[in-house]
Amino acid sequence: MIIPLEQLSNETLNAIIEDFILREGTEYGAEDISKQAKITQVKRQLEQGSAVLVYSELHESVNILPNDQFKEGMEEQV
Repeated sequence: MIIPLEQLSNETLNAIIEDFILREGTEYGAEDISKQAKITQVKRQLEQGSAVLVYSELHESVNILPNDQFKEGMEEQV
């Protein structure tokens, strides 16, 4: 289930994004990028719709997925 961003406080959304960044160990190339810059990048992707915030009832967890990956997963379930 997609979680609408407007249902979350800014603090909660930032905490979820920070957890995602730390968990994923995202690679940003040769140059170091600050944690705040990474949070801003992911937040922008969520706002633009290229990524979605997803709640999994099965795993009782929240994750951030690329929108196309989420759609593929939904098609496989049908």
